[in-house]
Amino acid sequence: MAKHRRRFKQSQPLKARLAAEAERLREKAKKAAAGIERQTLLRKAEQCETGLHMSEWLRTPGAELAP
Repeated sequence: MAKHRRRFKQSQPLKARLAAEAERLREKAKKAAAGIERQTLLRKAEQCETGLHMSEWLRTPGAELAP
């Protein structure tokens, strides 16, 4: 029996999804009490923004990876 991957088409581009998730996490962090939970939310927001920047960089014409 072959396993089939569940595939679905994203309704929004990656750029929009990452930006929205980063914003959602930052808003949630504003409401959270200072501590580990807030730091975790902010770290995840930063990871989304880093992914956004990396995606933009990779789409830039002439972008090359170092050998």
